[in-house]
Amino acid sequence: MVTLDITKAAQFIGADVMASLKAPVAEAQKALEEGTCKGNDFLGWMHLPSSITPEFIAEVNDTARVLQQECDAVVVAGIGGSYLGARMVIDALSNSFGWLQDSKTPRILFAGNNIGEDYLSELIGYLKTVRFGIINISKSGTTTETALTFRLLRTLCEEQRGKAEAAKVIVAVTDAKRGAARITADKEGYKSFIIPDNVGGRFSVLTPVGLLPIAVAGLDIAALVKGAQDMEAQTAPEVPFEKNPAAVYAATRNALYRSGKKIEILANYQPKLHNLGEWWKQLYGESEGKDGKGIFPASVDLTTDLHSMGQWIQDGERTIFETVVSVEQPNTCLTVPSDEENLDGLNFLAGRRIDEVNKMAELGTKLAHVDGGVPNIKLSIERLDEYHIGQLIYMFERACGISGLLLGVNPFDQPGVEAYKKNMFALLGKPGYEAETEAIKSRL
Repeated sequence: MVTLDITKAAQFIGADVMASLKAPVAEAQKALEEGTCKGNDFLGWMHLPSSITPEFIAEVNDTARVLQQECDAVVVAGIGGSYLGARMVIDALSNSFGWLQDSKTPRILFAGNNIGEDYLSELIGYLKTVRFGIINISKSGTTTETALTFRLLRTLCEEQRGKAEAAKVIVAVTDAKRGAARITADKEGYKSFIIPDNVGGRFSVLTPVGLLPIAVAGLDIAALVKGAQDMEAQTAPEVPFEKNPAAVYAATRNALYRSGKKIEILANYQPKLHNLGEWWKQLYGESEGKDGKGIFPASVDLTTDLHSMGQWIQDGERTIFETVVSVEQPNTCLTVPSDEENLDGLNFLAGRRIDEVNKMAELGTKLAHVDGGVPNIKLSIERLDEYHIGQLIYMFERACGISGLLLGVNPFDQPGVEAYKKNMFALLGKPGYEAETEAIKSRL
């Protein structure tokens, strides 16, 4: 199970402050359950895990098998929540060097999340040499980055296989009835899955948005869902505050924010968890950063970043706190060899596991940071597997909903995301943006 330790953060807060947040947390939980909070039309994620049936998992796995059999590579076209969750899970649970090895599953690639011409040109160049399929993830089908990429990919796939055969390896994950992606999928006969209307992108990893790419990568989505289901029960409103990790985490980070800690750094000591930080940053940044409020979410990979960002964390401005995701047991065993000359002075570690060295680096760093005035929250999972990652996903999601309501914002909208799009469309001369084009010209 996911366990939470706030002892190295509580000393910066005070028991009275934490106690004062119990009632607001309970009110936030009630508002989420009863659908009376801001953004209540996007609460479908809350009981999503417990609503997923074995039949649905089988349907996703059946589609994944088709792509596995027909493709050497599968490109996931999506941006934001439409790819970050899948990428996080796949990177956490796949072989770090799988691209060097023969594999029974296709190589999973991600595109549609940028407009870099070199990136897309190099991707197209690679795809010309392999059999590939596409998972196009977009509710509207008109998000610029994803739509532009899908146009390129679809054209190449049809040139490579012919239109009829290409349709067998293109899957649409989109709206049930509306939008360009839905129209195209119906017209071309693509296999499709529905993105629920009441689940926002950053909360969508347990929908087909995340489950299909994860299944194509050969991972156990049933175990992932089971982990989320168990955490859904563990974070329910009736669970006492002290035993509810989502409630305690939300309360602790808000207490620290109110005390002047404006930046939360999510740290990991496992390279496989780099994209957990990327997914988490979107989840919390897009949910809380509004109305002039919000904890700024940052992330570091340790011990790597101790040789760069470590200096700032240790001695910089004291507006930060740290949440460490710790993995208790690695999935492999590797020991330090002995060396006759011992020029590096490491023979005192000979015969000891690499993970022991890593754990002592983690503990030593935590103590140093706390001594340096950095509150420290620790989230532990037993091991890196589908079940425990599923637990972590739901815990973070539930805590995010509670935390946003404690902050007094709507955790489920993202009005600021549209600002750049209006300017971009005006600068590109998109029809319907003439007035904006004239206004921007006066500013250039």
